[in-house]
Amino acid sequence: MYAIVETAGLQFRVEEGDILKVPMLVGQPGGSHEFDRVLMIGGDENRIGKPVVEGARVQATILSHGKSEKVIIFKKKKRTDYYLKRGHRQDVTELKIEKIII
Repeated sequence: MYAIVETAGLQFRVEEGDILKVPMLVGQPGGSHEFDRVLMIGGDENRIGKPVVEGARVQATILSHGKSEKVIIFKKKKRTDYYLKRGHRQDVTELKIEKIII
């Protein structure tokens, strides 16, 4: 069984036991987090929400907080001696999916 959850405007496909990185969530490592916005439940029987599946939740445990890979932003205008190089690392939370509740 799998579920599609929404957090911070992004959608993730999760199964029990999965480890995923999502944008920074509030909570301490070792604590729990619950996703209320479950858009779809798939597997033996598919349930699609309008926009969310009623009564469905996904429970997860917070493993750690950190930063993602660096993204380089480079801008240049030709013949004007203008260039700009910057980097950015997004704050992320690593989660382990414990249970999908229907």
